Amino acid sequence: MGTEQRFCSLADVRTFVLDALRATGTSPESAQAVTEALTEASLRGVDSHGIRLLIHYVKAVSYGRVNPTPQLSFAQSSRSTGVVNGDNGFGHYASYFAMDRAIDLARESGISAVSVINSSHFGAAGCYVLRAASQGLAALGTCNSDSFVLPHDGIKPFHGTNPLAFAAPVRGERPFLMDMATSIVPWNRVLDLRMKNLPLPPEVAVDERGEPTLDAKKSAALLPLGGVQYGYKGAALGSVAEVLSAVMTGMGHCSQLLAMTGPDLSTPRRLGHFFVVIDPLRFLPAELYEAGMNAYLTDLRSQPARAGKQVMAPGDREWKVQAQRRGHGIPVTESLEREFASLAKQLCVQPLRFGCIHG
Repeated sequence: MGTEQRFCSLADVRTFVLDALRATGTSPESAQAVTEALTEASLRGVDSHGIRLLIHYVKAVSYGRVNPTPQLSFAQSSRSTGVVNGDNGFGHYASYFAMDRAIDLARESGISAVSVINSSHFGAAGCYVLRAASQGLAALGTCNSDSFVLPHDGIKPFHGTNPLAFAAPVRGERPFLMDMATSIVPWNRVLDLRMKNLPLPPEVAVDERGEPTLDAKKSAALLPLGGVQYGYKGAALGSVAEVLSAVMTGMGHCSQLLAMTGPDLSTPRRLGHFFVVIDPLRFLPAELYEAGMNAYLTDLRSQPARAGKQVMAPGDREWKVQAQRRGHGIPVTESLEREFASLAKQLCVQPLRFGCIHG
């Protein structure tokens, strides 16, 4: 069925992903950015946006959609704002570049906003806000995507999965991290379940007739966050992502974008991203911020929970999975292992190495 899996060390996964990207002619800086984003997502258990995307990204470069050697530029528009031109390269490279510019501006002005134009799929949005949190800053990031999600009470896909991510530093702990699609699940989660031949959860997707389906292979659209009855909430959040990453960047909104998976893989998608960085210490002393975050999270995690469950703060699940996978390795399904083996032959690179642990 292709659902069995083996485990690879983080170092071996990074080497394989980096070698594969470099073999396509991707520049060292861009390949490193994509590798970092994909492997970190897989390490945190965000498999839908992890190393499985390497297959698609190689196609995107090979067919001409993604510029493998972009020349990024930054135009500062005020003391605290600016625009990064991604030159139709990988969105991961442009997003890390933009976040670094936003961090610099926030250190000077207290708060900054940097947009990205002429970009492409950027993977897991949490990767970029975490860069700010690791340097003591809070950050918000978003992007739009092509139509996968029903508008509330609609019958045809309109919005993309349009992620929203927010991270903030926490003294003595891993950062607070919210990284979510504004649909019930990301579309890549559906693709991940298709690859693993696993069913969808209920009330997640509909088929071509608009009927609910548990079959990932028959899913034609996702429901917005909140489902059938309360989907107006997810649809509204998806609209926020459109305003920030499409309207305020001059890039296309959801229904104007080329589909991520084709059939046209030769034309750049020209996506927009949007990032905001905040220095908490411009609003209160460090000791008050640190004490406040710790007090809030301690209180949250100590709340009564249902039997067999525990109340978790945003990011807790990801950090738990990361600790496990650092020790045991990143899982690779049997079907993805076959695809990686084929890719290695195609690109003439060393195949992915596996450890002795089986799951």
